[in-house]
Amino acid sequence: MKNIKVGILGATGMVGVEYIDFLINHPWFKISTLAGKKSVGKKYGEAVKSLKNVPREVEDIEVVEPDPKKFDADLVFSSLPSEAAKDIEVRFIEHGFPIVSEASAHRMNPDVPLMIPEVNPEHLELIRIQKKKSKGFIVTTPNCTAVGLVLSLKPILDYYGISKVVVATYQAITGAGFPGVPSYSILGNVIPYIKKEEEKVSEETKKILGRFNGDSIKYAGFPVEASCARVPTIDGHLEAVYVETEKEVKVDEAIEVFRSFRGEPQKLNLPTAPKEPIIVTDLEDRPQPRLDVNTGTVPGMSIVVGRIRKGESNNVLKYFVLSHNRIRGAAGTAILTAELLLAKGYLE
Repeated sequence: MKNIKVGILGATGMVGVEYIDFLINHPWFKISTLAGKKSVGKKYGEAVKSLKNVPREVEDIEVVEPDPKKFDADLVFSSLPSEAAKDIEVRFIEHGFPIVSEASAHRMNPDVPLMIPEVNPEHLELIRIQKKKSKGFIVTTPNCTAVGLVLSLKPILDYYGISKVVVATYQAITGAGFPGVPSYSILGNVIPYIKKEEEKVSEETKKILGRFNGDSIKYAGFPVEASCARVPTIDGHLEAVYVETEKEVKVDEAIEVFRSFRGEPQKLNLPTAPKEPIIVTDLEDRPQPRLDVNTGTVPGMSIVVGRIRKGESNNVLKYFVLSHNRIRGAAGTAILTAELLLAKGYLE
């Protein structure tokens, strides 16, 4: 596989710095350009010193403006704030760049794939529709909360069918970016509201689990009812999931359905793909963010499912799922998506 030069929009933000750890020794991707609007002209190491130490290989790269004319790259990752992404990402597409974006600005556009690589790789076919209108294209990744939920729902949908989903989320403070939630607001507290989060979880879940019909996505037809809260944990979104299924559920069988699930990234042995995208814990009080958020062969890229049990009805399954919001919910899924794009020939 040839080396691909990659640039990062929003490289100086909390998620932007996560890309560095994944990409610094990546076998296919080489960091070439780093952009951050408030740090233009600074060395990258200086620009992000309040967030983390960075490897020597990138600390002296000069941060540039988010301008396509400043980018020497074959592929662009975007972790821009959504308002900024609306216009900036369009300019990059018009200049012929392929973009993998975490921003919500273009997620719900009809011709834009909203990707979890293990779940809906066939949605990448939407790229050919975009390419009829522009030289570049954009692929998006979901809201960090939706990633863990949808990845856990995919094997249930395939095996049992789904008629309804209810989810309550307990979301870490890093999900709010940097500097995040004021300490006086969150310490010793739970905030039962995250702006627009419930709507994103519901709509994005139905798009990702929808069927590609050759020209567009037919959204999944079941309701997704979400209640989202911010809790004083650092990393890891924990979710309590209630699923009404079309077929009768057996717990032992459902556990095996989770454990045996593999997607296209595992079949292709992509560099960032965990061997087990879903890890099941048998411990009665797990998963827990502090103990389980980095579980798996690629730390932070597996989700952990536990407390799997039936409801009062034979067609109800309940469980908890934990995902790393900055890795599986952000940079990790974006990089895995880019690996899939390359493996499938979309970056040639």
